[in-house]
Amino acid sequence: MFCVLNTAEKNIPAALNLLVAASLIVTALFLLWLASRLPLPASLVIGLLFAMLLLTNYQLIHEATHGLLHPSPGVNESVGMLLSWLFPVSLTLMKVTHIVHHCCNRSDHEMFDCYYPGDSRILKYFQWYGLLFGLWWWLVPVGSLLLALNPRWLYSRPFRKARTTTRLFDDFSAREIRRVRVETVFGLLFWVLAFQLLQLEWSAMLILYGMFGFNWSTRQYVTHAFSPRDVINGAWNLRVGRLHGAMLLNGQWDRVHHQHPHVSWIHLPELARGKAFDLGYWQQYRRLWRGPRCCREKGPRCLPRQGYEGLS
Repeated sequence: MFCVLNTAEKNIPAALNLLVAASLIVTALFLLWLASRLPLPASLVIGLLFAMLLLTNYQLIHEATHGLLHPSPGVNESVGMLLSWLFPVSLTLMKVTHIVHHCCNRSDHEMFDCYYPGDSRILKYFQWYGLLFGLWWWLVPVGSLLLALNPRWLYSRPFRKARTTTRLFDDFSAREIRRVRVETVFGLLFWVLAFQLLQLEWSAMLILYGMFGFNWSTRQYVTHAFSPRDVINGAWNLRVGRLHGAMLLNGQWDRVHHQHPHVSWIHLPELARGKAFDLGYWQQYRRLWRGPRCCREKGPRCLPRQGYEGLS
């Protein structure tokens, strides 16, 4: 099922990643500074740019969670943390939960787009359209803060009872909890410093992040919704324009990424050579708004972490 990659395919574009990361951080802070000094209509226009820019920022965070942002682990973690504070979230939280995603993809724990005949359709529709209207982004920084303050909250009955979160926080070690706390503290200091030095306004901050939150949340499941119930192959390769693909750092090749999770974004088109796209990006995006579907197919078993680490 998995091919063996040669050394060239495993290379990380370190200089390019650092250049994009530095440009993103400077531009994002500049847009926040600018929006804090302009009237509301102008802030909305800036918010559109900000919402697209931070999608690329998220893709770089994604690279860092896989250890693919930079070949030096120290640089990978340091730059990844800085990018994560811009989200804002703990890099360690993103890393652990993203590994869970790769291990449990399209299992019952990640069946957001479907429901079984015995499930509550009201709850499923609430969860699904909550995702599409931006709810997921707000849960990420809040979850990061909750995990830092009191990890036991995330093991409480509501989290343990919900099918989609029973596996989400199982893999945190004591060391990773400590890292989440340290990263959250430094993330808060980052924003205190940014507010002081740049004289940011809360109203502008909420507008720009509200627009980004909607943009990020509504796209989060676009490459997985209604795909096969398969841990490795349960994702789509979506057709996009050249500029859109560059903004997503080739994230439209998501099935290729799930088949080769330890390969840099820059090599995904090469690995996908000769493979057709499944459907168009915006065609798939429109399908999301039709709502979740009834499913009678049994979901796959989750992979152990060793299984994820063993993928090429």
